[in-house]
Amino acid sequence: MTIIHIPMRGQVTASESTETATLPDELSARRLLGTTQTVGMALTALAVVAPLALRAATGLGPSLAWWGQAAVAVVTVIYVAVIGFKLALVFGAGGAPVLRFEDEDLTALPDEALPLYTLLVPLHREGAVLPTLLKRLSDLDYPAEKLQVLLLIEQDDDETLGALAKLDPGPQFETVIIPPEGPRTKPKACNVGLRRARGEFCVIYDAEDRPDRDQLRKAVLAFRTLPDRVVCVQAELQYWNPWTNWLTRCFAAEYATNFSLSLRGLDRHRLAIPLGGTSNHFRTDALRRLGAWDPYNVTEDADLGIRIARRGWDVRMMVSVTEEEANSKLGNWIRQRSRWIKGYYQTWLVHMRNPWRLWRELGTKRFLAFHLTVGFSTFTTLVNPVFWALTVLYLTTGTKYLAVLFPAAVLYLGMATMVIGNLLMCYCLMTGCMERGLHRGVRAMLSVPLYWGLMSVASFKAMGQLIRPSRRHYWELTEHGLVEEESVS
Repeated sequence: MTIIHIPMRGQVTASESTETATLPDELSARRLLGTTQTVGMALTALAVVAPLALRAATGLGPSLAWWGQAAVAVVTVIYVAVIGFKLALVFGAGGAPVLRFEDEDLTALPDEALPLYTLLVPLHREGAVLPTLLKRLSDLDYPAEKLQVLLLIEQDDDETLGALAKLDPGPQFETVIIPPEGPRTKPKACNVGLRRARGEFCVIYDAEDRPDRDQLRKAVLAFRTLPDRVVCVQAELQYWNPWTNWLTRCFAAEYATNFSLSLRGLDRHRLAIPLGGTSNHFRTDALRRLGAWDPYNVTEDADLGIRIARRGWDVRMMVSVTEEEANSKLGNWIRQRSRWIKGYYQTWLVHMRNPWRLWRELGTKRFLAFHLTVGFSTFTTLVNPVFWALTVLYLTTGTKYLAVLFPAAVLYLGMATMVIGNLLMCYCLMTGCMERGLHRGVRAMLSVPLYWGLMSVASFKAMGQLIRPSRRHYWELTEHGLVEEESVS
C-alpha cells in the first residue's frame, strides 16, 4: 500500500498533482457575511429601530404591537410555504425519472470498458471501524486494478494510522496524509485527496458506509448514458440500524423521506439538489472546474449541489443504496445535527451574498426552491420553540395575551398550519417509512414532534457556534461504531 505525504500547497509542482480551479472568495464560507449583507442587515435594523424610536418620542408611526403582528404574519407565511413545498416534493416523487439499472444493464458494460475510479475516504479517529471498512471496499464489484482508494488521514491521527499499520490492504489502497494547514474539516481533506485522484470518476465514502456492491458500475453506466451537463449522480442513503432505539427510528424515517421522496421530487422538477455527504459520484474534471469543496463549509455537500446548479449543470438521483449507522446516542446526534444545520446556515448566507446574481444563475423556480430547501426550512427550526410556547399560552389562557399579536386571520391560519401542517409532516414521514419498508417505524412517527424539538436544540447550538469565530468552522466529529452489527435485528 502506498503512503503519500502531501506537502504544503506552495510546494506542490504541476507534475505532482492535477490543478483544481480556485474557489472564488465570494463563494467561500471563510467569511460569515459579505459587505453587502453587512450593510443590508444594518439598514434593516435601522428601518426597524428608527420608527420605534420615533414612536417612543412623538407617538407617531407604527406601534410595537404592529411590528409584532407583522413578524408573526411573515413567519406564518414562511411556515405555510415550507410545508406546502415539502408536501409537493413528497407527493410528486412518484413521477421522478430516477436512474434505475438492472443486472442485465450492467452486463452490457464489460470490465475492460470500465474507467479508473477514485474513492475518496476521509477518516478521523476511525481505528475501530477501519478493518470492516477496508474489507467492504475490497468487496466492491469493480476490478481492483481500476480502483484508486485514497484513505485520507490527518497527520496527527495516531489512532487510525496505528490501526492501518496492522492491516494489509490491497494495492488499490493509498494512504494520503493530510497536512495540518488550514481548517481541519472533511472538505479540506477531500480537496487534498482530489489533487491525487487519477480516476475519470470519483466518489466519497465515509468510514461507516456500506455501498451496494455494484454501485460503481451503476454510476459509470449512468454517466455513460447521460449528457455531459450531468456532473453528479447521488445514490440513496439509508440506515442499517433503524430499530436500535426511538432516536434511530426517527432518524431512519427522516432519511427515508428525504432520499426516497424529497430528493426525487427535486430531481423531477430539475431543482437544485443539496447533496448528501457521501455516495455522491462526480465527473472528476467537472468537480475540479467547480473548485471542488469549500473547506470552510461544514456541509460542503449541500453547498456543492447549489454551485452545480448555479453553473447550469445537473445532479441526478440513482437507485442504489448506501447504508450508514444511525446515531443512537443523543449527545452524538446533537453534535452531528448541529453541524449539519450550521452548514445550512453557512450555505444560505454564502449564496445570498449577491441575491440578484443567484436569481439570474438559478432562475426563478430554482431560486425559490433554494430558499425553501436550504434557508427557510432551517429557519423554522429556530422559531419552532417560540410558536410552541405561544400555542401553550393560547391553550392555557385563550386569546387574552395573544390577541395583540394575532389578528383573527393570522391566528386561524397559524393554528391550521400548526395542527394540519404537523399532521401532514407526520404523514410524510410515515410515507417514507412505507417506501423503505420500515413498517415498524410508522407508529413512532406519532411522537416525532419530540424529535423536531431536538432539532431546535441542535439549531440553537449551531447558531451559537456560527456567531463565534473560533467555532464557526469547527467540525464536530461524529462517533461511529456505537452499535454492533450482531445486535441489530
